[in-house]
Amino acid sequence: MTIEKGQIFGLLGPNGAGKTSLIRIINQITAPDSGEVRINGTKLQPSHIAQIGYMPEERGLYKKMEIGEQIVYLARLKGLSRADAVSKTVGWFKKLEIEGWWHKKIEELSKGMQQKAQFIATIIHEPELIILDEPFTGFDPVNAEIIKNEILNLHKQGATIIFSTHRMETVEELCNSIALLYKANKILDGEVTEIRNNHRTGTYLISYSSGTVPASLPCQILAHNITEAQQALTGNQLKVKLNNSSTINELIASLLPHISLTGLQEVIPNMNDIFIETVSKYEVK
Repeated sequence: MTIEKGQIFGLLGPNGAGKTSLIRIINQITAPDSGEVRINGTKLQPSHIAQIGYMPEERGLYKKMEIGEQIVYLARLKGLSRADAVSKTVGWFKKLEIEGWWHKKIEELSKGMQQKAQFIATIIHEPELIILDEPFTGFDPVNAEIIKNEILNLHKQGATIIFSTHRMETVEELCNSIALLYKANKILDGEVTEIRNNHRTGTYLISYSSGTVPASLPCQILAHNITEAQQALTGNQLKVKLNNSSTINELIASLLPHISLTGLQEVIPNMNDIFIETVSKYEVK
């Protein structure tokens, strides 16, 4: 697997696929049985730790230690002087609007607020490689948006970011590329846009204001005004899948004499659908 410098990369897979094991190898918490990891072309070595920021899914902050001193301590472990560590911590506290937290203890905070402190500890030393394992767990929508914007800012500044997550909407919104793991094997990888395009099925959602859909069409009808409530909410809608030899122009030509067409939208599978479909194929094997 190759992660290009400066990418936001999604590391995906069902539980037990090997995502956390791979992350621990990159962080040199555990060693690989075989193979090797390279960073900027150089085989992984202890000096690379200073270039990495890691936010694990299981939080690693000391519950009874004051937050400000804790982040300063962790920053110094990454090589910052005390003066720089304090200055950067103060800066991040202001940016995330938590100036009054310095003397609070982790155990006094909600899970989401603990996440903010953990995020600062992860990126305080401005790492080149940032690894985030389920980073939005515990956040309400407002704070999730704040952290998402900070992640995008770090990306703009040149950081390479690896996301390990089960939230496919986050993958579609943030990631340039992904790799999907299953039982320690890579079963799918590539750019998110390219993967979604490769899984197009010729499915369309058609909206119309009046008329009757003809019985014979060059497509398979998947759904048609499933309920009266749906019809009242969205108007007349028809979900279809083109026959193998048919084109969208042929479908439109078949419909226009019979209905007043108001909308046509291709339904491209989202990453959640692709994840389930791809993993299901391997589970059957």
